[in-house]
Amino acid sequence: MARSSPKQDLPPPEPPRNYAPRGIAALLAPVIRPAFRRRAPAAAHLLSDWDSLAGPELSTLAAPVKFAGGTLTLACAGPAALELQHVAPQIIARLNQAIGQTMVERLRFVQKTPTAAALQPPAQPRAPKAPPNNLPEGPLGEALAKLYQGIKS
Repeated sequence: MARSSPKQDLPPPEPPRNYAPRGIAALLAPVIRPAFRRRAPAAAHLLSDWDSLAGPELSTLAAPVKFAGGTLTLACAGPAALELQHVAPQIIARLNQAIGQTMVERLRFVQKTPTAAALQPPAQPRAPKAPPNNLPEGPLGEALAKLYQGIKS
């Protein structure tokens, strides 16, 4: 019967730890890399700030749905998709210029009915209501009248 040596029974020694300061990039990279693999920060910027990047004309006609592999998918009504296809190169150039890099290479259009908010006409400004008659005289009364009109408008 062979006996094992005491050195074989011991676990391997742990490598020495390094307590020296490290840069923040080295600490954040393992955490951020999986998130950026799913969606790049510029793509998130494109989807979240669509109204300011696309402008009022384009943002009323189409809404971004997805961005993957250089293709931006826009949801819009059927007739708007045909119109937007003709100006796709200008839209791509405008978006890439606003982002600061060439990200959008192609546009893809998906037919989707506009939301109820897009169909509603813009709200008409209401005439301000007259403040109550029992306000004090002087600057305090004027300030309260302005506050009343601001609340009621």
